[in-house]
Amino acid sequence: MNKLRILVADDHEIVRRGICELLSTHSGWQVCGEAADGRAAVEQVKQLKPDIVILDIGMPNLNGLDAARQILHYNPPQRVLILTISDTEQVVREVLHAGAKGYLSKSDAAKDLVSAVESLERNRSYFNSRVGQIVFNGFLKLGRPGKTLTQPILTPREREILQLIAEGKSTKGVAVALTLSVKTAETHRSNLMRKLDLHSVSALVLYAIRNNIVQIPAHVFISCVERVNSCMMDFVYTPAG
Repeated sequence: MNKLRILVADDHEIVRRGICELLSTHSGWQVCGEAADGRAAVEQVKQLKPDIVILDIGMPNLNGLDAARQILHYNPPQRVLILTISDTEQVVREVLHAGAKGYLSKSDAAKDLVSAVESLERNRSYFNSRVGQIVFNGFLKLGRPGKTLTQPILTPREREILQLIAEGKSTKGVAVALTLSVKTAETHRSNLMRKLDLHSVSALVLYAIRNNIVQIPAHVFISCVERVNSCMMDFVYTPAG
């Protein structure tokens, strides 16, 4: 009987190794690959074709949610389990919208990871009771009148660029990471600012944090903004006219 092949992606090596060791204790499972960021995870999924992909939500270069979107665009039946340190309603909704088959808080991973993988192995979803409550609350809100706040929808490429900028990449760094010309990277950045109606790189960083495109602890936010602004040479977008 063939073993269940699992790919594990997490940027923290100690956490990743712990997950792999836990999974390896199951006789019917095999960790077929590891990745330290979302972009590498997407490439490994294409190469290794695992049965299940476990993605940390807060990885560099490409976060777990956007990696899941790209993986599921490439292979819609792929079973994806998202690991996260946050269980806010916004994060849960984004996990569901991304199309992941399962969701697990890292604080519960030691006791629930095996159960979560077993559920996906049987082609079932795995979500905790909080997710069910959020889905139910969303259903109840459908019939309620009120204002609906809409945000601009970013393309996958725009989300990639926004994450790289928020992580401190210079325009040249963004261009190299995405195999673009520097001019094209600058154009994408300007278009992002115009689309989001934001006028500084620090505002882009804050938007990325608020919308779970990057996960940056509050105590490092200020230094992150300073580093980003330095890398971008204090670029400020000024609308035409």
